[in-house]
Amino acid sequence: MKKELIRKPTGTNDLLPDECFKRRHIENILVNFFSCYNYKEIRTPTFEKTELFKRGIGDYTDVVSKEMYSFHNNEFTLKPEMTAPVIRAYLENNLDNLPGVVKLFYIANMYRHERPQAGRFREFSQFGAEAIGSDSFLIDAEMISLAVKILQKFGIKNIKTKINTIGTPEERKEFLQELKKYLLKHFDSLTEISKTRLEKNPLRILDTKEKHEIEILKSAPKLYDYLNKKTKQHFENLLSALSNINIQYEIDYNLVRGFDYYTSTTFEIVSEELGSQNAVIGGGRYDNLIEELGGKPTPAIGFACGIERFMVLIEKSNYNYPIEKPISIYFVTYGEKAKEYTLRTIIKLRDRNLMCDTDFLNRSIKAQMKEANKINAEYTIVIGEDELNTNKATIKRMKDGKEFVIDLNQLEYINIEDYK
Repeated sequence: MKKELIRKPTGTNDLLPDECFKRRHIENILVNFFSCYNYKEIRTPTFEKTELFKRGIGDYTDVVSKEMYSFHNNEFTLKPEMTAPVIRAYLENNLDNLPGVVKLFYIANMYRHERPQAGRFREFSQFGAEAIGSDSFLIDAEMISLAVKILQKFGIKNIKTKINTIGTPEERKEFLQELKKYLLKHFDSLTEISKTRLEKNPLRILDTKEKHEIEILKSAPKLYDYLNKKTKQHFENLLSALSNINIQYEIDYNLVRGFDYYTSTTFEIVSEELGSQNAVIGGGRYDNLIEELGGKPTPAIGFACGIERFMVLIEKSNYNYPIEKPISIYFVTYGEKAKEYTLRTIIKLRDRNLMCDTDFLNRSIKAQMKEANKINAEYTIVIGEDELNTNKATIKRMKDGKEFVIDLNQLEYINIEDYK
């Protein structure tokens, strides 16, 4: 009886060779791009102590309350986001002693138990950046510019940059009281999610995607009216800086982020190509997080982008991926001595970084030539007893069928450029 296949877990994805090639191409460009802005790579463990996310992100956020994969009596959690782990590593490894602004970037896998949908998985990848140590509006402008330029680099068009300022928790206290008073008048019209948020995290209601709730919020108190002069001036300076570097933006006074650590500047880059869940990149300031995690008060700003959704947009933009470099030489063999000789030879050629391969299935010469065509090998060399006895073989240029005689004694030193 044939055994049943074991399938991958729901919400996960296999990256097959073609997809891996595309992913590696994207990652290489990202690494070079971040380097131009003087950001250095950081990698953190796949799991962290659960307390890190509870204290950093907030107990009543959707991620902490509903979406985390925790284990070992809830002591550890597969990381659902990267900012809190980056700050933990920043503090634990004394990066706060480095001079100037500490600029870090990451490309990593994250884990959230949420409903899988287009471009959104339970195991997913993100790239992102964090700039730690400056409260200048100019670093905000650079961070937003970096996010926009990455999208432009990959030919993603029809994007919109939304921006807001949400101040500090102290500034938000009076606003939240007034917001709750207003929304209680419309309580029966709110969704169950918003009713829950009204008690635990009312600021998140501003992020609703329900059309009738958006209408209700149009007449609600505006957070901006409750912010102090310093916060408003920072925001105005940021808007001026963005205009100065030709970054187009749209102010959205209801734009909030899903984590409690955000303060002051918040932003999202959205694309209508993604439907209702249209955010591509999201980020903002988190000036209180470092202190909350045990460090001294330190301003910081960052952003994150889901690579799977990013790749959906790349495909819609008809991005031209490069063609994967083909095998240079495919060795067609017959006879045991020829096979042993060929294996010894291709290992030496690979030591010289020459891409080559041969048959390991004892197929016919005809089948091996078909394989060479299938994998788009640039050249083939047929080796059998006759070739070994004469120390001569023929290298065939596959694109036009032209053939050249080569000396097997010199084969391991072959310069493929001589046969172009």
